[in-house]
Amino acid sequence: MLRFLRNWKALLLSLLTVGCGDAVCTSRRCLAEMLIKKGLLSQPQTENCTHVIKVLFIEYQTLAVDTKNLRLISRLQAKIEWSDPELKWNTSDYDYEDVVLPVGKVWTPEILVTNGIESTMKHNSKDLLVLSDGTLRHSVVINAAVNCEVNLFNYPFAFDSCPVAIQSWSDTGCGSKLVIKEVFSADGSQGDWQTDYVELQNKSDSRQYILVNLSIKPTNPFITLLMPSILILLADMVSFALPLGGGERNCFKVTLVLSFTVFLNILNDILPGDSSCSPIIRTHFCICLVFLVFSMLVSLVLTRLAIDGSLIFCCGSKGTVPDNTEVKADVSVVQISSPEEDGGMLKKVVNFLEAVDADTLKKDRDLKFANKLDKTFFWFYSIGGTMYFIAMIMVMVKYRCVVNHFEFWY
Repeated sequence: MLRFLRNWKALLLSLLTVGCGDAVCTSRRCLAEMLIKKGLLSQPQTENCTHVIKVLFIEYQTLAVDTKNLRLISRLQAKIEWSDPELKWNTSDYDYEDVVLPVGKVWTPEILVTNGIESTMKHNSKDLLVLSDGTLRHSVVINAAVNCEVNLFNYPFAFDSCPVAIQSWSDTGCGSKLVIKEVFSADGSQGDWQTDYVELQNKSDSRQYILVNLSIKPTNPFITLLMPSILILLADMVSFALPLGGGERNCFKVTLVLSFTVFLNILNDILPGDSSCSPIIRTHFCICLVFLVFSMLVSLVLTRLAIDGSLIFCCGSKGTVPDNTEVKADVSVVQISSPEEDGGMLKKVVNFLEAVDADTLKKDRDLKFANKLDKTFFWFYSIGGTMYFIAMIMVMVKYRCVVNHFEFWY
């Protein structure tokens, strides 16, 4: 009898436990387990076989602009929403409007970057939200390296727009259709580059893209690239204050040319890469080097003109002074024994002094002529260099080189 009562008591406890288990099954977690057991890992397929994916907003951020390889590295965080009618439930059975499900237990859409060389989509969290009407909401992060031929003609005053094309895995047949509602920029400053603004545009219903408007902050490139070239040419202009004779000016100009050459070798890895709109700053450095070399060559030629009075290196100058040694030899050998001999010796001395005076006058005339040419060249060089820098900076700032950024669409 006692054993029978114990068995009856155990039976009642088990019935109560089962009843309590049924009550627990109406909780959110039990609802989630019920939805997970459906195993709906395939895309919802309606009668027209096209599923609409709503992108509530995209938060765009430029991570870097690779001017050497002409790539735009971006990060996009998207809030997406889609519907799956088979995941809805009756709120009379489960009195909840939403529930959290693991991402890997239901189907989630895939968003791609059409013109991305590298594009990866990651889930922002391991869970997503499911509403009672079968609507799912989730957040994803897309990292993409876009092949964008940034217009670098105006570098370091460059500005351009790069498209980041967004699409689903398939926009035809049994695919998905993206409906993007809003795009905004999260951070506008990335090193030397700045994202001015972003805007959503489209070429057709299935071709949507984010147009990223970029501009370079010219302070750092101007200081490291343009300013040294301006200062070196300014130092070359001021070097005309040094005299032609003595060689100090020529040594200084040679030093400037070597310094500028070393400067270009150091900047070889810093300068942007080549493209259809090649950076004009490369041409600028080439012209500056031509200016420096030409100025050095003119200074060398004028130095010879000032000293030797001739620009033809293979020929000797006219009106050279007689050799002093010969005159001294004549003076030491000749013996004064008569007035005629004294007159001849005096005549030789006079001729020698006249030759020295003529040579001195000739050197003075050559030096004055060389100095006159030097001053003339200095003014031409200064005015031409100043006009060149003004024109070059105007071209860097104002000229617009056009690049076709939509070649990836055929």
